[in-house]
Amino acid sequence: MRRLLPLVALVLIVEGVAGCAFTRSDFGSFTRAGDGDITGSIKKTVTPTDSDLAFVRTAASDVLNRGTRDSSQHWENPETGAHGSVTPIGEVYRAETGKKCRDFLASHVNGRAESWLRGAGCQGGRGNFEVITLKVSGLNSWIPSRKCPLEL
Repeated sequence: MRRLLPLVALVLIVEGVAGCAFTRSDFGSFTRAGDGDITGSIKKTVTPTDSDLAFVRTAASDVLNRGTRDSSQHWENPETGAHGSVTPIGEVYRAETGKKCRDFLASHVNGRAESWLRGAGCQGGRGNFEVITLKVSGLNSWIPSRKCPLEL
């Protein structure tokens, strides 16, 4: 009996570990996702409406004018149901025009769809930051600008 105990223990350990792996031969039960199917791993993107962009611009101006570090400004468009937040990134820099500018990143969520916007704001004649660029963008393709346009 004592000789069988190590063998039984080994069989139980092997069965316990091997029980986690299995193969399936009935691939006919799996179906291919259609074009309209939405999964949780890849989010659908949507282009913001003009009214959504107006709310993003207002939130961006507000958070840039506060000038605080590590702050974000929430925005919501009750007309479309879209919402998101705007967060300044990087430090304030002086553009070639001599104006102080700062880049920001904004999120746009509408239902299950989401997108990112990048932009920059520069101080205008009254000293307030105004959004001068705003583009729908992917995070991987974003490169901060280092100059403001000559006109605001």
